Amino acid sequence: MEKFFKLKENNTNVRTEVIAGITTFMTMAYILAVNPSILSASGMDSQAVLMATALAAFVGTFIMALVANYPFALAPGLGLNAYFAYTVCGEMGYSWQIALFAVFVEGIIFIILSVTNIREAIFNAIPFQLKKGVSVGIGLFVAFIGLQGANLVVDSSTLVTVVDFRENFNTVGIGALLAVIGLFVIAILYVKKVKGSILIGIVVTWALGMICQAAGLYKVDAAAGFYSLYPAWSDFDLGAIGKTFGQCFSVNFADIKIVDFIVIMFAFLFVDMFDTLGTLIGVANKANMLDEEGRLPRIKQALLADAVATSAGAVLGTSTTTTFVESSAGVAEGGRTGLSSIVTGLLFLLSVFLAPVFIAIPGFATAPALIFVGFLMVSAVVEIDFSDLTEAVPAYLCLLAMPLMYSISEGIAIGVISYVVINLICGKAKKITPLMYVLAVLFVLKYVFL
Repeated sequence: MEKFFKLKENNTNVRTEVIAGITTFMTMAYILAVNPSILSASGMDSQAVLMATALAAFVGTFIMALVANYPFALAPGLGLNAYFAYTVCGEMGYSWQIALFAVFVEGIIFIILSVTNIREAIFNAIPFQLKKGVSVGIGLFVAFIGLQGANLVVDSSTLVTVVDFRENFNTVGIGALLAVIGLFVIAILYVKKVKGSILIGIVVTWALGMICQAAGLYKVDAAAGFYSLYPAWSDFDLGAIGKTFGQCFSVNFADIKIVDFIVIMFAFLFVDMFDTLGTLIGVANKANMLDEEGRLPRIKQALLADAVATSAGAVLGTSTTTTFVESSAGVAEGGRTGLSSIVTGLLFLLSVFLAPVFIAIPGFATAPALIFVGFLMVSAVVEIDFSDLTEAVPAYLCLLAMPLMYSISEGIAIGVISYVVINLICGKAKKITPLMYVLAVLFVLKYVFL
């Protein structure tokens, strides 16, 4: 392992990598429950989607580990699965087989772009200060996801507000309260430099939840989305994967409108590309993996792993597989090599057989980890050069847009467009690379046509 993963070179060890891998998996395990729930709306079998989700995550994360040697984990991404189920298969009326085929084609295009260095060139073209803004923005985005997962932040007439702990105390309230306790557990352990503090916080919060359920403080309300915190063993059909495997090739091309298909495929392509680039920038920056010019060594291998995982996921039967921002939780625990990803990937493989255990992990248990990881990533804001407003303002707009627009790719789009416009009009056009002009135009066209 030392020879292959270069542990000493990356200032890490087996124990640290294993803890990091487990932590990343624990913060990502929700996708095993959420993805089947969303994609089943398109008519797909939920058990088949769960297996496809776990296997796609296993394949993608293993490829990332073995090809790129990075602690980045992959799984079917949120947002893209909703577009898959509710827009392509819902509003547009296409079958889920055609949607899977669009995802497969997107992955093939990504493979070509990765091999030809185009995606790497895009990554390197983003200015260093803007990359810092991306990292901070992802931190705020991750924290926002955590706050919602804990139900600490809820919908209101002012868009969002703090939860009323007294209302629905036995479901929403107690979960939010336990999330606050979990956040304090993680923060205190982290300050005291306890190894595995984030993972310990998740497990402690989950355990407290089970105690509360046994005591009657937490009550199951499946209709409202509050399930038992104890694993529920039931019959699970391992052969269900056959209902989705290879179905992306069983499409009737006569049913496809070419213009619609191009729009669908490019929507998948655009969001996936910049979500992935943004995640790689943010997580790599947190792990101090970027060089002095803001470039990520072995970026081509990382992007290639992401691209192959997308097509492999489509063949297995799930929406776009992408690099997960929750990888930052493992990085915060000290994960620096592919060994961390190997552990995460193996746990996803294991989850095929132990799905009830991992599905039982509640959102309020993983939420404190995401909120705290957000704090760790926001610390990069001090590295932004606020003395140069042509660099600082685009970075600010980028980091502001990600949580408020609930999209990493939207944040990058706003950052790139504002960087080009501000520097061009302020007489600093020499700083703008040709590729940044191209990206700015493409982002504008995306808003016009997509």
